[in-house]
Amino acid sequence: MRRAGELSSSSASLPAGAAAAPRTHTDWATLRRLFPYLWQYKWRVIAALAFMIGAKVANVGVPVLLKNLVDAMSFKPGDPAAVLVVPMGLLLAYGLLRLSTSFFTELRELVFAKATQGAARSIALETFQHLHALSLRFHLERQTGGMTRDIERGVRGIESLISYSLYSIVPTLIEVTLVLSILAIKFDAWFAWITIAALAVYIFFTVSITEWRTKFRKEANEFDSAAHTKAVDSLLNYETVKYFNNEGFEAKRYDESLEKLRRARLKSQTTLSMLNTGQQLIIAIGLVAMLWRATAGVVEGRMTLGDLVMVNAFMIQLYIPLNFLGVLYREIKQSLTDLDKMFVLMEKEREVADKPGAQPLQGLEQPTVRFESVSFSYEPARQILHHVSFEIPAGKTVAVVGPSGSGKSTLARLLYRFYDVQQGCITIAGQDIREVTQTSVRQAIGIVPQDTVLFNDTVEYNIAYGKPGASRAEVEEAARAARIHSFIESTPKGYATMVGERGLKLSGGEKQRVAIARTLLKNPPIMIFDEATSALDSANERAIQAELKGVAQNKTALVIAHRLSTVVDAHEILVMDAGRIVERGTHADLLARGGRYAEMWALQQQSSGERFEEVMGM
Repeated sequence: MRRAGELSSSSASLPAGAAAAPRTHTDWATLRRLFPYLWQYKWRVIAALAFMIGAKVANVGVPVLLKNLVDAMSFKPGDPAAVLVVPMGLLLAYGLLRLSTSFFTELRELVFAKATQGAARSIALETFQHLHALSLRFHLERQTGGMTRDIERGVRGIESLISYSLYSIVPTLIEVTLVLSILAIKFDAWFAWITIAALAVYIFFTVSITEWRTKFRKEANEFDSAAHTKAVDSLLNYETVKYFNNEGFEAKRYDESLEKLRRARLKSQTTLSMLNTGQQLIIAIGLVAMLWRATAGVVEGRMTLGDLVMVNAFMIQLYIPLNFLGVLYREIKQSLTDLDKMFVLMEKEREVADKPGAQPLQGLEQPTVRFESVSFSYEPARQILHHVSFEIPAGKTVAVVGPSGSGKSTLARLLYRFYDVQQGCITIAGQDIREVTQTSVRQAIGIVPQDTVLFNDTVEYNIAYGKPGASRAEVEEAARAARIHSFIESTPKGYATMVGERGLKLSGGEKQRVAIARTLLKNPPIMIFDEATSALDSANERAIQAELKGVAQNKTALVIAHRLSTVVDAHEILVMDAGRIVERGTHADLLARGGRYAEMWALQQQSSGERFEEVMGM
C-alpha cells in the first residue's frame, strides 16, 4: 500500500531512470535485439533454412513436372509407351515432389520449434526477472493489467514473428526468385517483367494500405489494454466496489473502454476489406496478362500446352501466399510492435542497482544498524526525512512512534533498500548497504508489514514462503508461535486451505498472523515489525507480543508502532514528527520528561479507559 509520502505528482520530478519516457525502436533494431536469442540455436536455424530451401525447390519443380506430363500426353492413341513408360514415371515423380514439399516443410517446423519456444522462454524469463529487479517506485506506479497484457502479447509476438517471416515471407521470396529465373530463361523476358510489375504494384499497395491501417490496430491494442486494466483493477478491488455499491459505475467505465475498442476494431475490419479487394484486383490483372501472353505463345507455336499449364501453375503458387501478404505484413508489424513494447519494458533502468563488484553483507554475528544523518524524499518538492540519526545495537530493540506521515515506515523501506537515501548513509555491521548486494541485505532482514498481502495459494505455501523448502514440521512450529496453528487445523482443508486473491479469504488478523509466521520461519538476524499486531484483538495481541518479544531476543529489531503499549519494553524509543526525531529515550525516561511521548501516552491511556467503560456499560 502506498504511503502518503510516496505519492508523486509528476514523473518529471522522479530521479533519473525512475520513470523515463517511453522509448521505441525501429523494426530492424527490434529484430537485431531478437537475433541473439535465436542464434543460441544456430545449427537449428541453419538446418531450418536448408529444409526451407529444399521445400521451395520441390514446390517449384511441381509445375515444371506438370508441364512435362502434359506434353508427354501427345503420344498417339494406343501407343503402349504413353501409359506404361512416360506418364507413370512422371506421375510418380509428381507425387514424390508433392510429398517432398510437405516433408521438408514439416522437418523445418520440427527442427525450428525448439529455437522458437526457447527464445520465447528466455525473453519471458528475462522480462520477469527484470520486473522483480525494478524499484518499488515502478511497481507502485504500474498498471498491472496493461503490463501483463504487454508481456503476454510480446511473448506471443515472438512466435508469430518467426512463424510469419520464416514460414511465409522468406519462402515466398525464394519461390519468387526461382520462378522469375525459370520464366526469364525458358521464355521471353516479358513473362518475368509482367510478374515483377504485378508483384511490385501488389507489394506497394499492400504495404501502403497496411501502414495506414496500423494506427487503427494500435488504437485497438491500446483500448484493449485499457479495458483489461480496468477489469483487473476492479476485480482486485472487489470488496471496495461492493462497499460503495459501485458495480454500475465500474461496468460503465469498462463498457466505455469496450465501446472504444469496438469502434477501433470496426475501422480495422473496414480497411481490411478495402485492402483485400485491391489485392484481388491486382492479382486478377497480373494473372490475365500472363495467361494472355502464354495463350498467344501457344497459338503462335512458340509454346506448348504444357508451357501454358506451367505458367498458370506458377502464378497460382505465387499468388496464393501473396494473397495473404497484407495479413502477414500487418501481423509481422504488430508482432514487432508488441515485441518492442516488451523490450522497452526490459530496458527500464533500475533506480536501485548493485554497484559493480558489490560483495555480500558480512559480519551478521553483530548486525548493528545505523542511520547516519539520513535525508530522503520521494519527490524533490516534499522532504520526508531530515538528517535522521540513530543506532540499533546488535541484539537490541529500537521502537519508532509518531503520527501518520511522520516517516516511520520510510525508515523500514530504506533499510530494505527499496530506495536509496539522497544524503547520509545506512550501515549494517559497519557496511554501507549501498556498497553490498541487495540480495544479501534483504536476506538478513525479516519484516512483518502493516499491510499483509498473500499469494493466492495455500496457507502452508504462504507460511513456507519465508523459507522455501521448509518442512511441514517447521511450518507448523512457526504457525504455533504466531498463534494461528489452531485456526488452520480447524478449517476443513487445514494447511491446504486456499487464502484467495491477496489473501482476501482471511480476516485482517489472520493474514497478519500468517505474515508473522513466515517471518518467524525465515529467522533472520534483523527484524522489522511495522504495526505487526495492528489487526489483532487485545488477547491475541498480548500473546503474540510476548512471542515476538521472545523472538526478538538477541536479534536487532526495529519496531514501528502507533500503540505505545506495544513498545514499552524497547531499549530505546524514538518519537518522530514531520521527518525528524523530536525525542528519544526509554519509556520511563520519556514519560518523566512530560513531552510529546507523554502526551501521546496519556491520550492513548484515556482512549483505552473510555473504551473499557463502554464495554462494561459504565
